[in-house]
Amino acid sequence: MSWENPTNETIKEVLESANTIAVVGLSDNPNRTSHQVSKIMQENGYKIIPVNPTVNEVLGEKAYPSLTDVPGEIDIINVFRRPEHLPEIAKEAAKTDCRVFWAQQGIVNEEAHDYLKERNFTVIMDMCIKVVHSVLLN
Repeated sequence: MSWENPTNETIKEVLESANTIAVVGLSDNPNRTSHQVSKIMQENGYKIIPVNPTVNEVLGEKAYPSLTDVPGEIDIINVFRRPEHLPEIAKEAAKTDCRVFWAQQGIVNEEAHDYLKERNFTVIMDMCIKVVHSVLLN
């Protein structure tokens, strides 16, 4: 099966209904794309939860080593990791209550996509959440 993103209408609904975004690979370095994108999403009203075992805090929020360590509800899992890491992250995502998996622009992994779709996830790949948010919600 080849991967395909949901419609713009579905993506807009995801963004409108979400409150909390767990960001896998969120860097504490302000020069990194993950930091810049997450900061803008935070400024747009989303609670950002850093998921990175190498940092303690990012953007004023406590960081967690893995998705399964995050307490509370996650609405979107936003991934800033190389494509080869996505299958492992997808398996971890499936252990959470979240059902939206978003891989940033330039990131695609069909194995992860298929695994998540079989588990009723909305899967978005190769799209920048910040850009899509600005286009569909502003």
